[in-house]
Amino acid sequence: MVQTENTPNPDTLKFLPGKKVSEVGPIEFLKNDKNIKVPLANKILSIEGTAMIFFGDDFITVKKEKNLSWDDLKHGIISEINDFYEQGNDVVVKKDINQSLKESAKTETDEIINKINEVLDAKVRPAVAKDGGDIEFQSFENGVVMVKLKGSCSGCPSSVMTLKQGVQNLLCHYIPEVKSVEAI
Repeated sequence: MVQTENTPNPDTLKFLPGKKVSEVGPIEFLKNDKNIKVPLANKILSIEGTAMIFFGDDFITVKKEKNLSWDDLKHGIISEINDFYEQGNDVVVKKDINQSLKESAKTETDEIINKINEVLDAKVRPAVAKDGGDIEFQSFENGVVMVKLKGSCSGCPSSVMTLKQGVQNLLCHYIPEVKSVEAI
């Protein structure tokens, strides 16, 4: 039985199937993405009013269009998730999925970037995952860390406060070279 959980973003809802969702880490698809090779993503995004789907390790976050109510969408989404697992599927996004789906990993070995990623992975990502989202490192230049907010964090009214008071304070505390954090 799929459970739902509200997130700080009123336009996203977190769905908890009680099963493994992604073996490749967090991955996000928008309604207008082409060549989505994840059948459940295609089915949910084909539902009128859905705008984005985000797969975490054990949860699915869906973003709706602002003018719709979750009462109009929730049951259809739950039905698609239940059907997917009832058909014998054990995971939504498997390890052997085409690597082009996974955003290219940063291969830079710069010590500061490694520290930034360590802090994000250990202290920030678990917290934002609880709210149905994720944060992804993009770049570091001239003391400014650029991140991408995903899932519930994307477009969330409280994301600016979380970014400045939470993420920026943590990174500045642990890594003196970091002066500010900005979202793309």
